[in-house]
Amino acid sequence: MEQLGVFLTLVLLIAYGARLGGYLLYRELKSSAYNAKMKKEIKSGKNMKVFVKACIWVTAALLYACQTCPVLFRLQNGKATDVVLIVGSSISVLGFLIECIADYQKSAAKKKNPKRFVDKGLYRIVRCPNYFGEMLIWTGIFVGGTTACVTVWQWIAAVTGYIGIIYVMFSGARRLEERQNRTYGQDPEYQAYFKKTPIMIPLIPLYSVVKWKWLVA
Repeated sequence: MEQLGVFLTLVLLIAYGARLGGYLLYRELKSSAYNAKMKKEIKSGKNMKVFVKACIWVTAALLYACQTCPVLFRLQNGKATDVVLIVGSSISVLGFLIECIADYQKSAAKKKNPKRFVDKGLYRIVRCPNYFGEMLIWTGIFVGGTTACVTVWQWIAAVTGYIGIIYVMFSGARRLEERQNRTYGQDPEYQAYFKKTPIMIPLIPLYSVVKWKWLVA
């Protein structure tokens, strides 16, 4: 029972990976509209050097390792389930649910009208609810690990992973904002939606990150 919280966190991480992988695979195979749009927006990478690709793979792997290390440290250091872990796990579960619902709502809206921006459901509250959900997942993992880290290096790894994923999420929001500005920038409805709906975090009046050019990932 002492490690029940860790076990449940590991189950959540497995569910997160399976859901994300399945969603991305389904989108690639089934969403012709999305694929056609992304071919215009994103470079294929065919001309990228192998060394650069290897650096990207290694960096991504290290980031995920740092993100999940608080769970490993709790096992490694023999830390039992405590209130902090329960609170962190609850935050992660909430983020997981938000992410699932947001992806479903976006897919449903795009099936109904592929050429219109999504402003229904969770998208009424924030323009990137899926990214917000992702941030909550990793915020919960980090919070739950604050009582598990016992060395400076463990803290460095955990903080690096958390800051890294927050940076990646805001960078993704910036890329999405740029694409939406190009696609819907002349639409009065989108402009009204853009000006009143926070881009990333509900109730926080941050409406645009497009000028933050340091957000490149």
